Amino acid sequence: MTVARSPQGIPPVREDGRQATAGSNRQRRRWDYRAPSWDHEGAAGLEAVIATVLALAQVRPGTVVVDLGAGTGSLSIPLAQQGADVTAVDISPAMLERLAEKAARAGLDRVTCVAAQVENFDLPPMSVDLVVSNYALHHLRDADKEALVRAVARWLRPGGQLIVADMMFGRGVTARDRAIIGSKVTLLARRGPAGWWRLAKNIVRFGLRIRERPVTMETWESYFYGAGFTDLCVIPVVSEAAVVAGSKPAEGAPASPS
Repeated sequence: MTVARSPQGIPPVREDGRQATAGSNRQRRRWDYRAPSWDHEGAAGLEAVIATVLALAQVRPGTVVVDLGAGTGSLSIPLAQQGADVTAVDISPAMLERLAEKAARAGLDRVTCVAAQVENFDLPPMSVDLVVSNYALHHLRDADKEALVRAVARWLRPGGQLIVADMMFGRGVTARDRAIIGSKVTLLARRGPAGWWRLAKNIVRFGLRIRERPVTMETWESYFYGAGFTDLCVIPVVSEAAVVAGSKPAEGAPASPS
């Protein structure tokens, strides 16, 4: 790990030492560019999504948490305020610097910021109690989503939780998919030329799965079950947003069938 310098009183951002690829460097630059305005770009209903994750997490002082794709801290900060020891992981050092500034202003000294690609991040087996992610994992390729869920199952202690909040919908097969896609098309079409341009870009991105690669709630369920998680909870929250949570079986408890 290398450590980025930070102003006095603000926790440093550690950078993962694994070799970066050209693609990851492009992602890093893109998210660094968006960092200054990120806190003002929240999607409608984001507060409800965050509240759902926090209610499911039920952390206690000393709970060891990893926040994957932490951004500027929409989950990391409230979890730390509840007494958790939080490792915030994000590809963008600029996002994490803003998170560290928030933590310092709030007097939180139990937040560690690590700049790393989420899909390449790793931890020792059975070293954490809770892993969360909020609106980040839809950027991963599907195989990387599934591999990450399996990796989290290794990191968690028995009884630990994985909670994923994200956009979760498919390409129009189900009524829910069609309702979500239809509402987005209608909303953007009403915005005139700027909305039409954004709609065209989204159609290309969604059709070719460029940058944003959402999958359905059912697909996320299959990833969780395949990794051995039990006690699954699937909650549609608002529009395309949904939350999937599961627990690693306690020692000696049978895992659910894949």
